[in-house]
Amino acid sequence: MAVAPGQSRPERTAPVPEPVLRLARHRLNAGQNLEMSALAAELGVNRVTLYRWVGSRERLLVETLWSLGERALAWAREQVPGDHPERAVKVVVAFLDRTLAHPGMQHLLATDIELAMRLLTHSAAGFQPRLVQAVEDLLREETAAGRLDVPMHPHELAFIVVRVIESYTYLDVLLGERAEAARAEPALHLLLSPRCR
Repeated sequence: MAVAPGQSRPERTAPVPEPVLRLARHRLNAGQNLEMSALAAELGVNRVTLYRWVGSRERLLVETLWSLGERALAWAREQVPGDHPERAVKVVVAFLDRTLAHPGMQHLLATDIELAMRLLTHSAAGFQPRLVQAVEDLLREETAAGRLDVPMHPHELAFIVVRVIESYTYLDVLLGERAEAARAEPALHLLLSPRCR
């Protein structure tokens, strides 16, 4: 497909091959950069092939961060008992805490906060919509279980919860203060208070 002058080439939408994701996760878990030349060499392919597989370095970074985020959210769900009256709050705080403690996220926030904010908070990058959907799924489960009763559409509420997560993730750049998951908990309590008895 031809690309008109001044237009960017559309991002590849096919899934990133699992061996590439696995290696990228390994690098981020170690707090390292995703350098495409080094990744290609370790995978035994050239850079052209790697780019054909993943589309761009930024897309690979988003897909890798989402695969790690998905795992962090699954871990957070496992940490909070299913019958906890404030399960939604505790799951979100545990997810945020694990995310902030991750070596790859620490490295990204310390070395390129602008890139992190662009990739993780702009809808077009693909990370934020998936996080909103995952939080919406959690809120719907808690509502169905009778532990959450908020007069707001779950999708809208999930978006606000994600904005709270983002705000506390980027405290350093926004306010010059250290990012700590526990600081988000009071705000989340206001949004996700247990059902009134």
